[in-house]
Amino acid sequence: MEPGVTLSDIPARRTHTVAVLVYDGVRLLDVAVSMGAPYQVLVCSPDGRDARTSGGLPLGVGYAADSVSDLDTLVVPGGECLVTGPTPTGLLDAVKVLAAGAGRVTSVCAGSFALAAAGLLDGRRATTHWRHTATLAQRYPAVSVDEDSIYVRDGEVLTSAGVSAGIDLALALVEDDHGDELAHAIAKDLVVFTRRRGTAPQMPVPAWTTRPRRPQLRTLCDEIVADPAADHSLAALARRAGLSVRHLSRLFRQEVGCSPTAFVATVRLAAARTLLDSGETGASAARRSGMGSEETLRRALRRGPTAEPRR
Repeated sequence: MEPGVTLSDIPARRTHTVAVLVYDGVRLLDVAVSMGAPYQVLVCSPDGRDARTSGGLPLGVGYAADSVSDLDTLVVPGGECLVTGPTPTGLLDAVKVLAAGAGRVTSVCAGSFALAAAGLLDGRRATTHWRHTATLAQRYPAVSVDEDSIYVRDGEVLTSAGVSAGIDLALALVEDDHGDELAHAIAKDLVVFTRRRGTAPQMPVPAWTTRPRRPQLRTLCDEIVADPAADHSLAALARRAGLSVRHLSRLFRQEVGCSPTAFVATVRLAAARTLLDSGETGASAARRSGMGSEETLRRALRRGPTAEPRR
């Protein structure tokens, strides 16, 4: 988007109708990512009554589920009550009614539990918040659960991981409906650092590693993530931390859970994947992520992360 150009300057192809199905115990952030132009958003509940979020905030509802038809998209936001039970009264019937008249069906976070309980995920790939993927797979064996992706598209059914992944899913839907330019403009307006594709991991490296207690180790981790292509050799890291190589390696394993070399390699691989997903060539992604050559990047992609998340 050119400087000075606003969202209103970019034409939408047509207004899509979206129904957001809310219920008592729904998570407010999961509802919020479903809102925005150029969509006509209908907030509905199983019986048309107002709902109350998991934090106690009242949500105004304009429609009962059975009064809504001819939808482009159904969005089922998440709530812990869908995992822990019992399922809110009438929710599954509402999901089935709305899904029958929708062009596509989506869920955010634990909303996938409602889709699965309604039978809409049988024989499909789906995801949910990483904390609940094992529960989803155990409870609904007919669903092929993807534990890692931030969102999964299986035909006209799309499911996303926790909270912020709903933004990535929403941007993907905007791109489908109105093109890349508008999706990019909305991402910029939301101050989203990067538009992640569905195959991006749910937890980037800094989120799943243990945050070190020592300030010099925290500084090193932040520097590695901020500029993966910089000199992060073991000797350079030790020098910046004011520690010997051996002492740094020992402390890093104790506090972060992996070696400095493994942390750097995994951060660089994650950065390269993000660059590739954003359209960079293999050579450019390898250079900008610090992977070096395109061949090195290809080998790393086949091998996968050097360090593994603690779940």
